[in-house]
Amino acid sequence: MAINAPAHTPADEVMDFLLSGPTPEQVLAMRPSEAAQERMRYLLDGNRNNTLNDAERAELEAYSQLEHFIRRLKVRAREKLASEA
Repeated sequence: MAINAPAHTPADEVMDFLLSGPTPEQVLAMRPSEAAQERMRYLLDGNRNNTLNDAERAELEAYSQLEHFIRRLKVRAREKLASEA
């Protein structure tokens, strides 16, 4: 069963979150929505089974880049909190 890409993408979720002016603590607590997690599981499973089409492979790559950005953002948030301590 295919799970359609959400209308409100994980990138949209991150942009909305960042526009809310989060504190470093909120950045560290940030987690993907259940819908985003479900979509990622679907894409990762399809990747393992070699069943993704070109659009889904591109979507998976975009999610991977977004995850890398979020990891870097969380590192910076930890550094900011450490410098304030």
